[in-house]
Amino acid sequence: MTSYPAWTPAPRPGIIPLHPLSFGVILGRSFSALRQNPKVLLGFALVVQTVAILVATAGIVAVGFATFGRLASLRPGTDEFETVLAGSIAISGATALVLSLASGALGVLVQGVVVSEVAHAVVAEKHTLGALWQRVKPVAWRLIGYSALVFLIVAVVIGVLAAGIIGLAVSVGPAAIVLAILLALSAIPLSLWLSTKLLLVPSVIVLEQASVFGAIGRSWRLTRGRFWPTLGIIVIISMSFGILAQVISVPFSFVTMGLTSVITPTGDPEPGQIIALLVGTLFAQAFVTLIQTIAVIVQSTAGALVYIDCRMRREGLDLDLSAYIDQRDAGTPAPDPYRRNVGRTMDGRWQQPAAYAGTQPGYPPPPAQYPGYQPVQSPPAGSPAPQQPATAAEPAVAPADRPSSTDWTAPGADRA
Repeated sequence: MTSYPAWTPAPRPGIIPLHPLSFGVILGRSFSALRQNPKVLLGFALVVQTVAILVATAGIVAVGFATFGRLASLRPGTDEFETVLAGSIAISGATALVLSLASGALGVLVQGVVVSEVAHAVVAEKHTLGALWQRVKPVAWRLIGYSALVFLIVAVVIGVLAAGIIGLAVSVGPAAIVLAILLALSAIPLSLWLSTKLLLVPSVIVLEQASVFGAIGRSWRLTRGRFWPTLGIIVIISMSFGILAQVISVPFSFVTMGLTSVITPTGDPEPGQIIALLVGTLFAQAFVTLIQTIAVIVQSTAGALVYIDCRMRREGLDLDLSAYIDQRDAGTPAPDPYRRNVGRTMDGRWQQPAAYAGTQPGYPPPPAQYPGYQPVQSPPAGSPAPQQPATAAEPAVAPADRPSSTDWTAPGADRA
């Protein structure tokens, strides 16, 4: 037994240790970080997602009734019917596009709030929704602009490819089908690659106050060398929530069938089927909204943690975070650590210190800032070891007179 306590690592100040993170730590903390501030994160995200879904659904249904309702008073096959039908389709499509952009804008604002919360949780700080919004508010339009830019680029590319396939199908039908299949298959790795390279854009915009195109370039550089771990995190999180959504949808189909038999055991099945379908759809949509909300929080948390990990590896962000915590705990005003030393390179960060450098193989020569430094020269092979001169404090003892290491007696033995 020893009186000295066993060595234990210093406790981490926040939700992650302040050093470069492993794949498992990032993935695990992405799911567990929600417990840090669930009232703010889950409550805010759930309200925003619910409002977005209700507004989008109500808008699309209202426009659909208003536009397609005119077709009931027209004879099918006439020119007027075809004109109204085309106009109804165009108006409904434009409405769906606008509402999709609005929903995407609300979703990216949720991502910004989650990134802000994760950045504070790393340094063991817990803020209210208002305090988190103050960090997101100056760059809110940049987040919305980035979301709209991505949506428009994807829509334009899909529109051009669809037009080309339709034009090819008019002349060569089988070739158009083959081309459509090849494009659909090639879109999967392309979308995964772009999603990985652009994963850090919201984090860069929120934490560094960067512009949209500056954040795109910065995310592209930070993920260099960390592509495969980042891709693995994205795939695992997406597949987890996709499987969970499918698992939940199966019981609701049985619930709908059960409600149909309970509501209309012997009567006309049509009203009962409609009521059961509506009830089952509402319950299913409620659970799907909850899953989507949690998925947005987890994915945004993963993006923020990957951003912090990449900066710790490339720019030494962990040093800035540790210095910030020390200054804050000491009561000294500390600057924002995420906006310090942006773009700093930390090459040779873990090299051997110069104080241990010598002439041994594998060690660099001593630096010039240590004048008078004389490395210890190793004696040639086969030469006798140098004799140390005797000093007054420790006189020389002949080998024959040197006491043996086994000549030991217990304390008090001379009293026997």
